[in-house]
Amino acid sequence: MDLVAQGQFVVVKQPLGFIKVLQWIFAIFAFSTCGSYSGMFKMSVECKNRTESDLGIEVEFEYPFRLHQVYFDAPLCKGGKSERLFLVGDYSSSAEFFVTIGVFSFLYSMAALSVYCFILEKYRENNKGAKLDFVVTAIFAFMWLVSSCAWAKGLSDVKTATDPEKVITLMSACKEPENLCKEVHDPKVSGLNTSVAFGFINLILWVGNLWFVFKETGWMANVAGTYVPSQEKQPAPDSFGQGGYGQRDPYAGSQEGYQPDYGQQGGYSEDGGYSQGYEQQPTSYSNQM
Repeated sequence: MDLVAQGQFVVVKQPLGFIKVLQWIFAIFAFSTCGSYSGMFKMSVECKNRTESDLGIEVEFEYPFRLHQVYFDAPLCKGGKSERLFLVGDYSSSAEFFVTIGVFSFLYSMAALSVYCFILEKYRENNKGAKLDFVVTAIFAFMWLVSSCAWAKGLSDVKTATDPEKVITLMSACKEPENLCKEVHDPKVSGLNTSVAFGFINLILWVGNLWFVFKETGWMANVAGTYVPSQEKQPAPDSFGQGGYGQRDPYAGSQEGYQPDYGQQGGYSEDGGYSQGYEQQPTSYSNQM
């Protein structure tokens, strides 16, 4: 309770923390829709001899989609015998890679949120935490791009390998014209399609989060602080004190002498004469003589 009370959960309302919450949520959606999938398709084989037919051949498959290990028994329509067939392909590498990136993204997002909420000061101290966060975020953004593209291609191959119409071509009985083979229903792969969509949504979130983490690193301020325009004008207030308009006129020294003394007022003297206040002569004239 004390830890929760000391938390700075206001960061969750800011883009830096809010996007991390979205990354945490969509990472769960991505790896859960793929990692928990199990599907099934159904076919039927109607032999010339109806007693040898099998109208309900069910083939089940699941994550991690090692389809070459999935087998089923199909009738040969020859004396009640059957054959064991395997699906084609192993697509576990792309599926497991996608799920792994989703799980690690979930864990890192949760850890980053804990840092934001409880030790944000240490995160921003000397920008070391932000720089590490930026590097890890860039790596995850790249990993989401690679894993989502790989899984999209893998899912396309899974759909092809589990297409009942293609699987029917593997059955020996279906190559005989007197037998009738058909699919009963296709596998439902809407969940897998959603997992690919969540993968690219995660890619967008992690790429977009790069900008907000980058602003925490301080690199922008360092670049802006060392940038000096080549022809920058001096600001007006400083220029008056640095030799612009603040320089004295070279002719002022020789012409500054006429400074009448206004302190003495002109008036009539005691003997009735009028005396002016301009009795003091300019000092500069004597210097010039």
